[in-house]
Amino acid sequence: MGLFDGLSGILENAIGSHVGGLNGVVAKLNDAGLGPQVNSWLGKGDNMPISAEEISSVLGNAQLQQLGARLGIPMDHVAGMLANQLPKAVDQASPNGTLQTN
Repeated sequence: MGLFDGLSGILENAIGSHVGGLNGVVAKLNDAGLGPQVNSWLGKGDNMPISAEEISSVLGNAQLQQLGARLGIPMDHVAGMLANQLPKAVDQASPNGTLQTN
């Protein structure tokens, strides 16, 4: 199993009850005007980046704190980790351009 083989599942489990899983995060990001980034993760080609600040503004401190506790990482690292890993996780969970969840 490669490093990212289970990434979408790990993030799905961690964020599932807090923000509605990957679908919930994708919806929140779209609603916040970040659709171009999200669409790049779903489609073929390069994934556009998202910043930790954008993640923080969309999810808010309370959700980031809950995610940090669930993932076992400090709250001030959660947004950066999500900014780094979320595009890969969504890309992995959408092999045909549509987000697939378990």
